[in-house]
Amino acid sequence: MLTLEKIRHAAEVLKEAIYKTDVIHAGKLTDEYRVYLKTENLQKTGSFKIRGAYYKISQLSPEEKARGVIACSAGNHAQGVALAATKNGISSLICLPDGAPISKVESTRAYGADICLVPGVYDDAYNRALALRDEHGYSFIHPFDDEDVIAGQGTIGLEIVSQLKNLDAVIVPVGGGGLISGVAFAIKSLNPNIQVYGVQAEGAPSMFNSMRDHQIETLPSVSTIADGIAVKQPGTNTFAYCEQYVDGIVTVNDDEIASAILALIEKQKMIAEGAGATPVAALLSGKLPQLKGKKVCCVVSGGNIDVTILSRVIQRGLLTSGRQCTLNIELLDKPGQLVAVSQIIARCGGNVTGVHHEHANAGSAVIGCFLRIEVETKDFAHIAQIRKELEDAGFRIE
Repeated sequence: MLTLEKIRHAAEVLKEAIYKTDVIHAGKLTDEYRVYLKTENLQKTGSFKIRGAYYKISQLSPEEKARGVIACSAGNHAQGVALAATKNGISSLICLPDGAPISKVESTRAYGADICLVPGVYDDAYNRALALRDEHGYSFIHPFDDEDVIAGQGTIGLEIVSQLKNLDAVIVPVGGGGLISGVAFAIKSLNPNIQVYGVQAEGAPSMFNSMRDHQIETLPSVSTIADGIAVKQPGTNTFAYCEQYVDGIVTVNDDEIASAILALIEKQKMIAEGAGATPVAALLSGKLPQLKGKKVCCVVSGGNIDVTILSRVIQRGLLTSGRQCTLNIELLDKPGQLVAVSQIIARCGGNVTGVHHEHANAGSAVIGCFLRIEVETKDFAHIAQIRKELEDAGFRIE
């Protein structure tokens, strides 16, 4: 059974293996909440997962350690198990979905693990890992539905309570539920008045659906940029702990996650992966209005974002937060038109970053043309101002 003493024991064991990550004030993110960030993205391996993996492996018997360990993961748990096993002189085999970011696959290999890529998503990797466990006798390190793993993740809750006084709420990313189970259990055991909320991606709402319907449910598929929390089915233990200790779960879409990643980069100089940015996304998108004005801690669970998609995520974040727009303007193909458009945009404070000119289609004037202009803007109100001034000057925007 999970107990506060077990979580405290995990904290003692983990002193030799992890960082006690900082909690930083994030006043630049929003003035609607008093936001603090628990920076697990700066943890060893770039994620909180090392906590649960290391504690679980530390509790194995000598016989279990001798047989080696196996795990399945979308990436972060893989790296945690690989590092923990290597530090303990144990061999490790990690099953990863074949769509896992290459950076996470190679990082896992660099920590000393053997890799088995499995077609499909996390749950397919999970089933393959169980089959290999049964075939070769490995000790299986579950990514979330294991009480030693949950206890290891719960050490984050102990740290938050010791680092922040008069805290109103903690917001935690949710995939299979191991992180929020441990954090919620620890926090509620120490101070039941602190609220704990979870955040899932709209494309993978397994725990959200299960808690809504008060029974474990399995999704037919998952799709989200937050690959670290793309889980089809929550765990038996984690579901029970969430039902008992979590005050609520909300969902955010990929556009909201992208905007949160961008906000963390721009305003806090911090890199978070999709899963790690979900608590901030929930606040910035207004999914937790009951916490306005409250002192809130967001667990930034990881920073292992795939650098090959980072630029696309930033681009999407710029678009969805009104920081960039594309205007398609129909006008007459005669001298001075581009200058007039540019002057209006400049007067409004916009910055033109791209221009594409093409002749009009069959339904337009013979001497007509289209001007597609990419503009850097402040927000959606700024875009509306630019559009209005262009239209007031007689330009037609498609």
